[in-house]
Amino acid sequence: MRKRHYLGLVCLSLFAYIYLQNASWLARSPSESPLLLSHRGVHQTFSLENIKRDTCTAERIFPPTHSYLENTIDSMEAAFAYGADMIELDVHLTTDGQFAVFHDWILDCRTNGSGRTRDYTMAELKELDIGHGYSFDGGETFPFRGKFIGAMPSLSEVVNQFPDKAFLINFKSRSVKEGEAMIKFMNEYQTAPQFAFTGHQNVLDVIEMEFPNHKTMSRQSAKACLKSYVTNGWFGKVPSICHNRLVPIPANYRHLIWGWPHRFDKRLAKHNSQHVLLAPLIDGNSQGLDNLADLQIVPEDFGGWVMTNKIEVVGPALKP
Repeated sequence: MRKRHYLGLVCLSLFAYIYLQNASWLARSPSESPLLLSHRGVHQTFSLENIKRDTCTAERIFPPTHSYLENTIDSMEAAFAYGADMIELDVHLTTDGQFAVFHDWILDCRTNGSGRTRDYTMAELKELDIGHGYSFDGGETFPFRGKFIGAMPSLSEVVNQFPDKAFLINFKSRSVKEGEAMIKFMNEYQTAPQFAFTGHQNVLDVIEMEFPNHKTMSRQSAKACLKSYVTNGWFGKVPSICHNRLVPIPANYRHLIWGWPHRFDKRLAKHNSQHVLLAPLIDGNSQGLDNLADLQIVPEDFGGWVMTNKIEVVGPALKP
């Protein structure tokens, strides 16, 4: 009986320790508010049904409710006005060593050009109409055709236009040359731009060596971080693979994260990291929290990042 009693006390004590060590409510801070990550700025969203890697998403946009296109200066300005704290944008290294801000690997879908984006100079890309291919009615009409000639910005233009704003730079290539070019780009500025980086780990490895304090996020690091933390994080330790990171958390996996959200926030902050709340993971894909119903997932006094494709909807709701 004594052994059972002693074993019961040990188990109860261990349970109490794990609970108190990971009780999120004990770490809440009323001063915290969500940070909003605007995916692509204010842009035309599209149907995800039966989407594949090579699907031309510009041909399947929803009927437009605004006049902005992704990755343009105007869309970024609008996103910041709606409350974005950071904007995700996509970059390609051009043949003349600049970074073009554009989503697709090839030009055929969205523009009146053809071929790979990286096979052109920045000046040549500036001649294109990046609104050429957008349609919401199966190609019957093209509401943005002819209205976005010369609207593809370079990364230099973006930084000069928004010198005090933050951006999540998404490398579309796996080439380490892009990482090396980014290091050169950042070293040309007297003050390093407020960049975080995402893409393939090959490119990010180069960035991390030169700029260890700039947060990075990749599919590889995210899986390794979450696997290690879920296994060992119950006693409060954040594994080194999670340091200096943006850590994406699909909403339907949030309850597996020890101390989520507030204690998890504070643990990451000690290691220059933050987590990014995404929509639930479905069939291997997770998008942003894009409507008012989605925002019920966001807890009170949430201090992490909320990613959204609809900053014009989510921004005013979370930051009135």
